[in-house]
Amino acid sequence: MRANYQGSSDAFVVMVKTPDNLCVSYETLSKVQLLEWQLQALPGVIDTNSMATLSTHMVAELNEGSLKWYQLVPTQGVLNAITTMAPRELFNQACNTLPVFIYLRDHRSDTLNSVVATVSQFAHRNESDRISFLMAAGPAGFEATTNIVVQHSMREMLLWVYGAVVVLCFVVFRSFPAVVAAVVPLAMTSVLCEAIMVALGMGVKVATLPVIALGVGIGVDYALYVLAVMLTRMRAGRSLDEAYHDARLFTGKVVMLTGLTLATAVGTWALSSIKFQADMGILLAFMFLWNMIGALVLLPAVCCFLMRPARTWWRGSACRDVGTIYFKDAA
Repeated sequence: MRANYQGSSDAFVVMVKTPDNLCVSYETLSKVQLLEWQLQALPGVIDTNSMATLSTHMVAELNEGSLKWYQLVPTQGVLNAITTMAPRELFNQACNTLPVFIYLRDHRSDTLNSVVATVSQFAHRNESDRISFLMAAGPAGFEATTNIVVQHSMREMLLWVYGAVVVLCFVVFRSFPAVVAAVVPLAMTSVLCEAIMVALGMGVKVATLPVIALGVGIGVDYALYVLAVMLTRMRAGRSLDEAYHDARLFTGKVVMLTGLTLATAVGTWALSSIKFQADMGILLAFMFLWNMIGALVLLPAVCCFLMRPARTWWRGSACRDVGTIYFKDAA
């Protein structure tokens, strides 16, 4: 249905600020018109609307529809006369705010970013003491602002989460190789989670941002369950493969049961008609399963690689004595 109309529900609004009673001056409207021309050249923009657009149409209508008059006339009296017939949503009571409506084909990140970049560059070149261009209002404007905040928050969130995991693991285990072994599966989970989101067209947003942190929190639990038993057995004198065998029989069963139970439970959300719940079900089920696999498979593999003595790293049988040698020396 929306394809039959010129507008769109994805509306991005730029607010043009001026001194009082100058929102419909020729200087203001000419810059607004120039901004609209640049925006209309973007592939994601369907159309634009503002007081400048209305003034252009009205001048032609007042002159018997002649296309010769389809322009923004520099006569202030004509512009003031058109203002008296304009709908009030195109300017405010004090005539110091002028909205520019930008109708988009969709609200994808690339579309929103192109509009934000164009408006920002235009504002940088054309703003003055008498006119300024402010972003953003409208549904698409709010989404663009949210995307910018989420993009910055994601990096900060991951730094804090991984920083806390590294510090606490090092305090508890007092071993740098153990910290690396616990963090590597978590980092791979975060990367694969973002890859899954791209493949499914989800994108990082307010709803999906906490899932990445949640995956790290659940994954480090699995890693700690397995790693704690392995380190205890290795410090007691057992080899790495023997320690892993004990950990797999002890906490490994619990990790596998927990991972499969949680993944099965949240995986049923994918059948929901609510898109948010379906997306969360897919992401959480993937992260629970991958964290389980990472703790049971990848973690001991990293331990085997990192804990080999430098003089025997190329020998196929070196892995059996690595853990005992490393942790006895460390003790």
